[in-house]
Amino acid sequence: MANDITVAENLKRLRKQHGYTQQQLADILHTAKTTVSTWERGAAKPRMDVAKELANIYSISVSELIGDATETKSPEYINLDEALRKQGVVMEFQGKELSDKAKRKILDILKIVDGDED
Repeated sequence: MANDITVAENLKRLRKQHGYTQQQLADILHTAKTTVSTWERGAAKPRMDVAKELANIYSISVSELIGDATETKSPEYINLDEALRKQGVVMEFQGKELSDKAKRKILDILKIVDGDED
């Protein structure tokens, strides 16, 4: 599992976000309040089956539960115009390699959609 402190912080943050007390969450999970407290202090981690149940309760993935959900990933930006014009870049669509002619057509279509016809 991920960093114990991160897991503990996520467990506590998610519980509070969803308005549960430690006792309420313990009741839902059929465990003791002290067990929930132990997880939130980072002294222990929930078993995988419990982690799955917690993820289900919070409507997130297990990886989000055990990872740093507060860290936002920066989107990867691609200059599509540049990528389509660049020589030596292989692009596929539906398992078939796009020809240079197909790439030019895509650029033409994008220009029309964008309202930037030459």
